[in-house]
Amino acid sequence: MTANLKTAMTVTPIPPTPEKPARKIRWQALPPDFKLDDKPVENTGQPLLAGALRESLELSDRIKPEMLVASNFGLCATVDEQFIAKAPDWVYVASVLPRETPEDRKSYTPHLEGEIPTLVLEFLSDLNGEEYSVRQLFPPGKWFFYEQILQIPYYGIFEPVAGALEFYHLENGRYKLIQPDENGRNWIPEMKLFIGAWRGTKEERTGYWLRWWDEAGNMLPWAVERLQEAESALSEERQRAEAERQRAEQERQEKERLLEYLRSRGIDPEQLP
Repeated sequence: MTANLKTAMTVTPIPPTPEKPARKIRWQALPPDFKLDDKPVENTGQPLLAGALRESLELSDRIKPEMLVASNFGLCATVDEQFIAKAPDWVYVASVLPRETPEDRKSYTPHLEGEIPTLVLEFLSDLNGEEYSVRQLFPPGKWFFYEQILQIPYYGIFEPVAGALEFYHLENGRYKLIQPDENGRNWIPEMKLFIGAWRGTKEERTGYWLRWWDEAGNMLPWAVERLQEAESALSEERQRAEAERQRAEQERQEKERLLEYLRSRGIDPEQLP
């Protein structure tokens, strides 16, 4: 992929249809004077959910330097000369271009800075239903922005209280609800991972979480789970070592009893062939 980080790219307008009027879409960086919406997250659970998703990917060595994995992070586009930035609760981009300067990213513009995101996730809590909004007028709704403007292949809406994940795949320009498999998980071929809901405790939160599973059905662990596995393995090793020590001690005692028996019969064990 080649792109100039200083030059906005223009996408050929999509031909109009009765349902989809023509729009001029440009891919340009966040303007220096643009103020991103920095309102706080709606509840304390959202950062934990987002962080847990990244943590298991990172510990499993599934986040590479060329990737972008972020939460509450602005995705940008300019539609009909109006700049738009929407911040999904979690976003995964498989390949981005290296930055010219080392500072942290404040936003991301597809095509200009790298690939279209593979997956965006929203954690349902917004009472006005922004996650489902197909509003086309400025400012557009999130659903419309992800589906029609960015055309992100996978969109998940997670309801943490009930543990319900609605998972959508972009097919023929529209999001189609994908039913989970028999294990309640959805497969993402580009990531070679399943995603699904799981109930348990992490940090101070007990409830439903989004988790990853590999192709073999193994859940990608969090750090605390890896620590527990390591401690369990160490405990088992100690138990095996103690069992071996006890067996050796029993064999030594049995040998001593046999030697003592031979001596009691006037037989010198050292003279035995």
